[in-house]
Amino acid sequence: MFKFSKEQVVYDIAGVKVGGQPGEYPTVLAGTIFYKGHKIVKDPKTGDFDKAAAEDLIKKQDEMSDITGNPCMVQVFSEYEEAVVKYLDFVASVTDAPMLIDSTEAKVRVHGAKYAREVGLADRIVYNSINVSATEDELRGVKEAGVEAAIVLAFNPKGGGVKDRIDVLTNGAGMAPKGLIDLAKDCGIKKILIDVAVLPIGTSAGQALMATYVVKAKFGYPTGSGVHNAVSSWVWLLSLKKDRPDGKDIYKHVDIATNAMQVMMGANFVLYGPIGNASLVFPVCATADAMIAEAITWEFKEIQPVEYHPFKKLVSS
Repeated sequence: MFKFSKEQVVYDIAGVKVGGQPGEYPTVLAGTIFYKGHKIVKDPKTGDFDKAAAEDLIKKQDEMSDITGNPCMVQVFSEYEEAVVKYLDFVASVTDAPMLIDSTEAKVRVHGAKYAREVGLADRIVYNSINVSATEDELRGVKEAGVEAAIVLAFNPKGGGVKDRIDVLTNGAGMAPKGLIDLAKDCGIKKILIDVAVLPIGTSAGQALMATYVVKAKFGYPTGSGVHNAVSSWVWLLSLKKDRPDGKDIYKHVDIATNAMQVMMGANFVLYGPIGNASLVFPVCATADAMIAEAITWEFKEIQPVEYHPFKKLVSS
């Protein structure tokens, strides 16, 4: 457990506090809905989906958030402009949680962000993400959309080390005209969240976790990742999943456990993957948060967890 000498930024995104010293605010957890292959999606192009099933998933995440004290966000994924607006409308009608707009297509992300502004949802949006592949058109679109919060992805195709991640954030690593943090500021982003870009184990997953500490120490911004990516292409684990009768259970347990690893490195948010995993992820991350707060409040009396923190809510109350 540790305390950063650098002042740690705390943002309020639609009522959700994210950031701060370890043990101060609980980790914000974001589950993804409408992702590629999600069974509730009937037509990814038109945005036709099972509304009852989607509502149940969103409300289950809200319920787990209420139980543990870990705030939540909903990561809305879409590859089509027509679909993303339907998804945003629906999610906004079911929960008050902030929404991340995620897509493999920049035009879809921008379209969703602009739509959110038009219908008065801009303050609930986190743009995911500004990265080295961002074009001038995308950056201009983000600025026009008036989104205040965005994830900045510290992925550096040239290298997977901690220094490489810092390099892309500070000067663009020769692939962007300037550092990604400055690019985000140029787009009008006032609430910067750093994603340390976790790749599969064997391709710098460990370095990404290490970068969490360094990024917070250097910049003070809220930091986290989609750490479940660490196991998604791990050959050994995938072999177990395929070859053993209990392989699927083994895979899921490892997948869920990785989220706690990110929390223990001082992360402020975790993009934990499929929203259907909420009932497993929230208790695991709440446990990690509680252990951190227990240690921090003992060693550093000036840092105290907020009242809704898992340590206060589940342990010391």
